[in-house]
Amino acid sequence: MRGRPRRLRTCSFPVVRLILSKDTAIDPAASTQHSTNSSAEKLSPKSVIVIGTLLAATFVVFLNETILNVALPRLITELNVNSSTVQWLSTGFMLTMAIVIPTTGFILEKLTTRQAFLISMGLFTLGTSLAAVAPGFGVLLAARIIQACGTAIVLPLLMTTILTLVPVSKRGLVMGNVTIAISVAPALGPTVSGFILEHFSWRFMFIFVLPITLLVIGIGFKFLTNVGKRGSQRLDVASVILTVPAFGGIVYGLSQIGVKTTGDGPNVAAILALAAGFSAMALFVNRQLKLQRSNAPLLDLRAFTYKLFTISTLLLMVAMMALFGGVLLLPIYLQSVLDVSAQQTGLILLPGGLVMGITGPIVGRLFDKIGPLPLTLTGALLMVLCLFQYSQLTAHTPVWWIVVVQTTLSLGLAMLFTPAITTGLNPLPPKLYTHGSAIMSTLQQVAGAAGTALLVSIFALVSANGDLVAGMRAAFSTATLMALIALVLAALMRRTLPSDAGQDQESVKQESA
Repeated sequence: MRGRPRRLRTCSFPVVRLILSKDTAIDPAASTQHSTNSSAEKLSPKSVIVIGTLLAATFVVFLNETILNVALPRLITELNVNSSTVQWLSTGFMLTMAIVIPTTGFILEKLTTRQAFLISMGLFTLGTSLAAVAPGFGVLLAARIIQACGTAIVLPLLMTTILTLVPVSKRGLVMGNVTIAISVAPALGPTVSGFILEHFSWRFMFIFVLPITLLVIGIGFKFLTNVGKRGSQRLDVASVILTVPAFGGIVYGLSQIGVKTTGDGPNVAAILALAAGFSAMALFVNRQLKLQRSNAPLLDLRAFTYKLFTISTLLLMVAMMALFGGVLLLPIYLQSVLDVSAQQTGLILLPGGLVMGITGPIVGRLFDKIGPLPLTLTGALLMVLCLFQYSQLTAHTPVWWIVVVQTTLSLGLAMLFTPAITTGLNPLPPKLYTHGSAIMSTLQQVAGAAGTALLVSIFALVSANGDLVAGMRAAFSTATLMALIALVLAALMRRTLPSDAGQDQESVKQESA
């Protein structure tokens, strides 16, 4: 029977509690062996510094991911582009991440922790600097793509490091803090940009991020140490090439569904893009399965042989559709229908972001005690109810009601993210850490980009006659149907015991032999 960890009373914030603990002594290798003696499973100060640095980097890059959403109406005017074009500043960012993230399994095998961190943050800094001085839309889009290349490496690096350093019994607690970065930061993006746009040029959105980024790089350069061992995996160029039409074709096709054509027939470009995307995806999957025989796939799909990894990944994909779709559509509704300013829009979305930040660590502790099922079921139910409320929006919906619904939706998403990520990655053996985190991160970004493109296309298609409210209701009705799928998946979640990971590791060794 597992011993109960000693309760620390130094501070309520989990990471600080771990730092201030006097019993922080555990060999990182021991955590990968999934020791069942939880009273001895403490993070060393060095491990806390590594995770804390990567967590800060993740927060910064994910804050940047949605910081442009509130600014899109202004950029349409100042950059002299239409709404379909300007949308690619967000969709193109997520699409680039979806293409680059599959290579992170190889990148993290070849590079040390410090090298991967400095390269990723260096690319992000370069893109941010270029965006701040961009003379037009083309350069700004290129800058966003460079930013996305750096962002793509950060989250898999964080996840792999956590899996290597943190014992299974503590992962819920640590993942609760990760929730702050991957869910709160995108939610806070509109709030930050709304305040900046009210007082400064849109360029200051990037000028604001730049010094924070440089500070994180400085801390990482001084304190970050290497974790794990470098591998000998080779990069399969053909797999990398296939990711471009596979993920790109699907997202582009979905984004073109709502674009009007010259005739009355279907949008041929959208259909061809989707067909090409799914065909390339089939070829990509087939190639990974073949490369598994030589243990050299770009993404090791054996992670999907673990049932809870598959269920958790699907659940996260639906949740990301709801998060990014809501973060994008709500500002459009508030500014275009309710005539709310950019700064007010950010303030309306702020309570939801704060709730995610407060509840993330709490959900992590609850997960360690009661497992994922009660949390994910409650979170999915809240998501369904809130998205349904959004599907009933009118031209006179009170702002206070939107604040209540958005805050409740954020609470539901917080109850989904931590249990889903932790439950999905827990059963994986060390051999699949980098691949599992890369697969999960890739599909989250693809889902976020595809879900955003689909919901925006539905909104544009229905509101083509000028009825923005009807378009908004149709988009959120579609999101509600997606959330019902999440409710079913949430009911399938189960606790993963530490011993399962050890058994799974042996099974993968046998499969690879």
